[in-house]
Amino acid sequence: MGEDDLLSEMLHAWRDDVDSVPFPQFSELLIPRQQVRKRCTPTASAVRVTNATRGTDA
Repeated sequence: MGEDDLLSEMLHAWRDDVDSVPFPQFSELLIPRQQVRKRCTPTASAVRVTNATRGTDA
């Protein structure tokens, strides 16, 4: 029972500590625009990827 009391005290102390710090307030939220990547299309000269665990690439 004493362990439950200790855990309760620790939880309350933690809550008091968390509640003592003010939550940040933002007057304006700025989200930067995402950059658009160019699509890469495979070409005839593209390197063939093989499974390294097999003896053949077929």
